[in-house]
Amino acid sequence: MAARKQNDRVPITSGTPISEDVPLDYSLRPRSLREFIGQAKVKDNLKIAIAAAEKRGEPLDHTLLYGPPGLGKTTLAYIIAAEMGVNIKVSSGPAIERPGDLAAILTSLREGDILFLDEIHRLGHTIEEKLYPAMEDFVFDIFLGKGAGARSLRLNLPHFTLIGATTRFALLSPPLRDRFGAVYHLDFYDQTAIETILERSAAIIRVRVEGNSLFQIAKRARGTPRVANRLIKRIRDYAQVMANGVITEPTALEALSKLEVDSIGLDGVDHKLLQAIIEKFDGGPVGLDTIAASINEDADTITGVYEPYLLQLGFLERTPRGRVVTRLAYEHLGLRYEKHYQDHLSLWNQK
Repeated sequence: MAARKQNDRVPITSGTPISEDVPLDYSLRPRSLREFIGQAKVKDNLKIAIAAAEKRGEPLDHTLLYGPPGLGKTTLAYIIAAEMGVNIKVSSGPAIERPGDLAAILTSLREGDILFLDEIHRLGHTIEEKLYPAMEDFVFDIFLGKGAGARSLRLNLPHFTLIGATTRFALLSPPLRDRFGAVYHLDFYDQTAIETILERSAAIIRVRVEGNSLFQIAKRARGTPRVANRLIKRIRDYAQVMANGVITEPTALEALSKLEVDSIGLDGVDHKLLQAIIEKFDGGPVGLDTIAASINEDADTITGVYEPYLLQLGFLERTPRGRVVTRLAYEHLGLRYEKHYQDHLSLWNQK
């Protein structure tokens, strides 16, 4: 997954990758489905699909992986390639700007190879149109010349597997979605799975952990492996400087406090978002663009980075008239919950 350059704009509790994550992500990445923790239903279905494809001697069906950032879509793409014993080429929607870019990638593939396209929802319309025959018929049409003298050249492509990944499933065009033979949704991980991931990561980065420290870190990882690994790396640094290199529960809590990560994984921007809706807009409803302007954040960042976890916690609701902060959020922030919120919510639901 392409890393962002503006590291300071990506909070530690975001599943969005940043450049400093790259070496850590690579070193901690599981290499097989057996090593991959969590997402049991997805793994079971993939095992069957891979085994069936191998028995037929065919490439795997085109596969789409979707869900919030940091849950393992890129890791699964690499694992699928390893399980199938084929090569994988990696690109992303924003990186493919012209049909020639796509042609260069597709013609470099070998029989059975995997092409992994991250952020596939950001492919341009023209690129999508060129991708359809490549996915269906394994051909790519190139037009040479212009005007009346123009002619087309059809290139035959090796049979390959396209694995697409997206955090914005709804933004994929229906024709593109329909061309994937398998679609898998990755969901947030439970507490037990995150603790297991942290235990494995601690062993790999060779840091000693004691007591309930992994439990405390997992509570704040927002159900996201990338966030969990990022937190344990930062806490390891703190422990090396302040606690003889051992992560104990008190050390973990001290480090998390300095990172401004609260007891359930909310950071400063989450708090700012909720408080803006409460204090500036009386708890909602308020439109997404208005929220974005009020806290100086991009609307896509709010929907892609912050909202999924707030919605999962039940702290935020989407209504036809806009976003609304719920009683649970008021209670977590230690604020008084106004009765009129419930009255308004009943009215909105009736509409």
